[in-house]
Amino acid sequence: MSACNPPREFGPEDDLAPNAPKFGEAWHAQVLAMADTLVTTGQISASDWAETLGAERRVDEINNAPDTEETYYAAALRALERLLDITAIVPKPDLNDRRDTWARAYLATPHGQPVELTAGKS
Repeated sequence: MSACNPPREFGPEDDLAPNAPKFGEAWHAQVLAMADTLVTTGQISASDWAETLGAERRVDEINNAPDTEETYYAAALRALERLLDITAIVPKPDLNDRRDTWARAYLATPHGQPVELTAGKS
């Protein structure tokens, strides 16, 4: 250990503390996991991911959206959806159909029961 770089000491409320949750919501982790899988399998390039995510973050800045965890992951989701469409991995109409099916299934599912997409088929 170098004297120039002493170990960081974390307080109990420090978001960077090793035991702190890494993601506020499960879908935040899922968005990044899907993007990482697409990059590591070569379906999209790391530079395309970075450029598209950066473009979505700039849209938030232009729209004066607050710089929060929620806006970051919303931008990441938009970037992922845009890349899925551009690459035709999952075209936008298919994404929209799946989103609509999921919403119908969610609304048709009794509270406390698992959501099954078949409940949302029209």
